[in-house]
Amino acid sequence: MRRSVYNECVARPALAVATRTNGAVNGLTVDKHYQNNAFRSVMFIVHSGTMTDGSVAVTMQDSPDNSTWTAVDASYVQGSLPTIASTDDDKTFEIGYTGPQRYVRIVATTSGATTGGTFGATAVMWGARRRPAVH
Repeated sequence: MRRSVYNECVARPALAVATRTNGAVNGLTVDKHYQNNAFRSVMFIVHSGTMTDGSVAVTMQDSPDNSTWTAVDASYVQGSLPTIASTDDDKTFEIGYTGPQRYVRIVATTSGATTGGTFGATAVMWGARRRPAVH
């Protein structure tokens, strides 16, 4: 097997791209056992489009059962949880999750917005116990 990003990682949608105003939105559930791969870590790539006003605070939650969600302990967060500002048009932000829970998601909370901004996220899972990773 040839070592490559394709063979080692699987990308999944984490937050649909949309224009949002004030309030919190839960991202899509990312299952680290997708296709029975049993991934060890997840990197969220948050991408912004046009941000007109307000700001978006991004956090992570994890769950053992896809039902009970709690904030991710800081020791399992890689990088800094971003806040997307109105000046952050067309930027990407990367944050990692190395925790033990099977399920993980991001939460995006927009505040101070009149027209808001466009953003979304993708999850990239790495470290499958089965290799190559099954897509």
